[in-house]
Amino acid sequence: MKIAAIQMRSGLDPEANFAALVPLLKEAAAQGVEYALTPEVTMIFPENRDQLRSVAAPFDGHPQLGKVGSLAKELGMHIHIGSLPIPLEDGRFANRSVLFGPGGEQVATYDKIHLFDADIAGLNAYRESATYKGGDAAVTAPVGEFTLGFSICYDMRFPRLYNTLANAGANLIAVPAAFTVPTGQAHWHVLLRARAIEAGSYVIAAAQGGNHANGRATYGHSLVIDPWGRIVGELDHDEPGILAVEIDPKAVAEARQRIPALANARDFAKPGLQA
Repeated sequence: MKIAAIQMRSGLDPEANFAALVPLLKEAAAQGVEYALTPEVTMIFPENRDQLRSVAAPFDGHPQLGKVGSLAKELGMHIHIGSLPIPLEDGRFANRSVLFGPGGEQVATYDKIHLFDADIAGLNAYRESATYKGGDAAVTAPVGEFTLGFSICYDMRFPRLYNTLANAGANLIAVPAAFTVPTGQAHWHVLLRARAIEAGSYVIAAAQGGNHANGRATYGHSLVIDPWGRIVGELDHDEPGILAVEIDPKAVAEARQRIPALANARDFAKPGLQA
């Protein structure tokens, strides 16, 4: 199956972001792509909470998502919107990933579980939990011959989620992201390769890249990694673009046979204080 990671530089206007996405998806379809993943915060990369509240639309009847469904049907491929903010009743937002099938239907949704609360030297503090509510369920969905596992950005630092997805049958795991430049330079490649190796799964990571209208800078470098941990494709820059590669489910079976870590895993007692 041919898959594609779509790299973007999303701004503050949802309609402008959608307009920038359309030609990238059409180019992917022209290359024979059957599944395309977009980055985290595809439809809006907000400057602050007030700006987000002013433009974020409810999930039901969402204007850009409706257009994505129509585009998926037109192009006849799976389109996976890496994430967009969805208002919740408590005043916060879900950071929600949405998968459309080639018939234009919504196949599955996933709300980002792990929230990024951190202070990074030289940068403003990130407090996702002040704006977003974390999800509480792992999600998989069929995509052609593959079973897709869902995650979003900061989730990649939590191996248990990827182990759970792999044990639920996932052999292709999506990681839409908006990684900061300092953490991207230090951790992006090694974390994604580790998750692919541990899960014995393909990993596709679609990234935001460059300097955004909200003042943030993101790392780019969208990747596809095979179940042996090899990078089989990379956009080695932070400009918008498409990374399209062929993947084969046989590679998953071979990797898991060579290193049967999922099958060999055991439960164990947690360490306790010794008398």
